[in-house]
Amino acid sequence: MIKLTAPTIADDVAAIGVIDAIPKLLEVVCRSTGMGFAAVARVTEDRWVACAVRDEINFGLATGGELEVVTTICDQIRDTGTAVVIDHVSEDADFKGHPTPAKYGFQSYISVPIRHDGVFFGTLCAIDPRPMALKASTALSMFELFAELIGAHLAARERLAVSQAALMDAHEVAELREQFIAVLGHDLRNPLASIDGAARLIGNTPIDDRARSLLGAMQQSVTRMAGLIDDVLDLARGRLGGGLVMERSPDDGLRDALAQVVEELRLGHPERVIEAEFDVSRALLADRRRLAQLLSNLLANALVHGDAAAPVRVRARTGPGGFELSVANAGPPIPEAARLRLFQPFVRAGAHVHGEGLGLGLYIAAEIARGHGGTLDVASDLSETCFTLRLPAAAVVQPRAAEASV
Repeated sequence: MIKLTAPTIADDVAAIGVIDAIPKLLEVVCRSTGMGFAAVARVTEDRWVACAVRDEINFGLATGGELEVVTTICDQIRDTGTAVVIDHVSEDADFKGHPTPAKYGFQSYISVPIRHDGVFFGTLCAIDPRPMALKASTALSMFELFAELIGAHLAARERLAVSQAALMDAHEVAELREQFIAVLGHDLRNPLASIDGAARLIGNTPIDDRARSLLGAMQQSVTRMAGLIDDVLDLARGRLGGGLVMERSPDDGLRDALAQVVEELRLGHPERVIEAEFDVSRALLADRRRLAQLLSNLLANALVHGDAAAPVRVRARTGPGGFELSVANAGPPIPEAARLRLFQPFVRAGAHVHGEGLGLGLYIAAEIARGHGGTLDVASDLSETCFTLRLPAAAVVQPRAAEASV
């Protein structure tokens, strides 16, 4: 039976801290409303603790800092479960005599509850010593959307912790397979859609250049997080769901798909030279999307770990013996001990152990090769490191005109 220790306040602060989007959310809150202090707070019956803070007015509260919960309006929100919005304390019938604004020196205030799985966690709140026209704006809708996103992240994290604990028990693996994948797909993708939608909504309103730049950064984070989620889903399917699903069909569009991957990475790395040569003269019985994903993973890996002063070389060809795709880069060789584990999850090919990825790219590439009945091998010495995908002759289904180099 699975037993998880109840999270402490420190665990809750840490859980908020690992959500990459939250600093950007708090900055959007301040930029959009004009308010100088915004925070995500963990609120319990006896504690108010700041989990994340943006302070532009020297309020003096940092992450991990505490307020006496009974002196906060968040305590009321915990009891009622409803948001509080104040444009101008001095003119607000409900709060002009309230001790909290006087104690903390604010005139405008907005706070909404954060819940996960229906359980109250805390609040997303903002204050400012100046009055703000909050009730007539879209501020409340934005706060509620951001609070829902934060709650969904917390819920996903908790469910994944439960799933991880269950996976340690061999008797429960089968029962949790589909549940785990469904949680990853639903609970991680939906919050990204929410934040992307919020960014687009805010982008259609008058905002300054700094806020617009911030929105662009948020959308880049969404793209990166979506890629990480795809990798984790592929890991889950590979380890728990019987392997990656390959939708193989006779396809003569593989060359164009591979060329598109190269062009995308050229645009993303304009300072690097990528040489590509494709002689794909026959159609393949293959999953074009998955093979493009395999090339993207190998090429991104080469750009990260290879010698930046030397070109990366991509070659693909069909022939009597089948299909072969290789990606080669100069740079330090991969140590033999590392090569033995290279296609396992969470292992990286080079010294960049603090990269942005999860170390799943090569594992997923190897799974794609296996799903096509092929192999993915690596050779690495002082001259170059080369990853090579080989598919058998049975994958080649019909001839067509040879293509020129990219």
